[in-house]
Amino acid sequence: TQSLHTNALDEAIALPTDFSARIARNTQLYLQEETGITKVIDPWAGSYYVESLTNELIDRAWAHIEEIEGLGGMAKAIETGLPKMRIEEAAAKRQAKIDSQVETIVGVNKYRLKKEDPIEILEIDNTVVRESQLKRLSELKAKRDQAKVDEALQALSMAARTGEGNLLELAVQAARVRASLGEISDAIEEVAGRHKATIRSISGVYSSAYSKEAEIEEVVRMTEEFLENEGRRPRLLMAKMGQDGHDRGAKVVGTGFADLGYDVDIGPLFQTPEETAIQAVENDVHVVGMSSLAAGHKTLLPQLMTELKNLGREDIIVIVGGVIPAQDYDYLMENGATAIFGPGTVIPQAAKKVLQEIYNRLGYEEVAQ
Repeated sequence: TQSLHTNALDEAIALPTDFSARIARNTQLYLQEETGITKVIDPWAGSYYVESLTNELIDRAWAHIEEIEGLGGMAKAIETGLPKMRIEEAAAKRQAKIDSQVETIVGVNKYRLKKEDPIEILEIDNTVVRESQLKRLSELKAKRDQAKVDEALQALSMAARTGEGNLLELAVQAARVRASLGEISDAIEEVAGRHKATIRSISGVYSSAYSKEAEIEEVVRMTEEFLENEGRRPRLLMAKMGQDGHDRGAKVVGTGFADLGYDVDIGPLFQTPEETAIQAVENDVHVVGMSSLAAGHKTLLPQLMTELKNLGREDIIVIVGGVIPAQDYDYLMENGATAIFGPGTVIPQAAKKVLQEIYNRLGYEEVAQ
C-alpha cells in the first residue's frame, strides 16, 4: 500500500473527537515505529496465502480495467456512469451479505449488546459554523487586493474558455491573492458549467445476494398488497441534503428498497431542504429518506419539515438514516422524524417498518398491526 489511514473509533456515528483521532493516529504510529513493517517493501512476500489473494485481486481488477478501456478510457467511462455503478453494485452485494449475516461484522451484525453505552461524541452546530465562515470570508474580502483577485479569476476563466494555460497553476495563483474556493470554482463554472452525475439505480443485486429469502418474500408480498390496495407502489425519495457528498450508502438503501417492491426516486447531491421538499411533492412520494453522513441532520431535518409544511404536505413521512448518534434520536423524533435507521440496520426490516408507517399514515391500522 502507498497510503494507510486508520479511521477513528467513533466515525461510524459522528465526526471524530480529538481523543479518538489521537488513538487512530497512534495506531498508525505503532505500526510504523514498533512493528518494523515500513522498513521492507513487501513484508508478506513469499506467503502463499497473501500471494494468492494478490493474484486474485489482480485478475479481478484487470477485468474492470479491460471494461473501462473498451469504453475508450476512464474519462469516457465516467461519462457513462459505469465506474460508479460498479462500485454501487459491489456495495449492494456486500450489504446484503452483512444484513443476512453471511458476512460477519463484529459488533454490527453479530455480538451486539442489547443496549450500547453512549460514548462521548463531537457536537457540531452547523449554524454557528456557517456564521463563523461567513464572518471569515467577509474579513478576507475586506483585507485583500480586489483588483488582483479579479485579474486572477479572469485569467482562470480565460484559460477554461480557450484551453490555453494550466488551470491548476492559475487556481493556485488565484488562491495566493486570496480568492476564495467558491470564487475559483465559479470562474471555471461560468465557462465549463457544473458536472451533474447521471443518477442510476441498479436492480436485483441486493435481493439476489440476500440469503434469507423468507424475509425478502414477506416484504415483497406486503408491497404487492399495498399496490392492490392503493393502485400504486409505496414511493420513497432518497435525499442527500447539504454539503454531504457521500451517497453510496443512500444508493445501497435505495437499491434494496427497490428490490423489495418500492418505487424509489434518488435526488441529486447537495440539495437544499426546499429543493428536496419540492421534489417530494412533485413526485407525490409517501416517504422522504434523508441520508446524513456529515453531521447536518439536526439542522437539515427541521428545515425539511418546515418546507413540507409550507407546501401543505405534512402527510409525507420523513425517515433519517446514516451516521446518527444515539444521543440525537430524541431530538430528531421531536422535530418530525418518523423513524431513524443507524449503523447496523437491516434493509428488509427497515423496509417493512417504513411500509407499516405508511399504512398507519393512510389509516390502514389493522393492516399495519
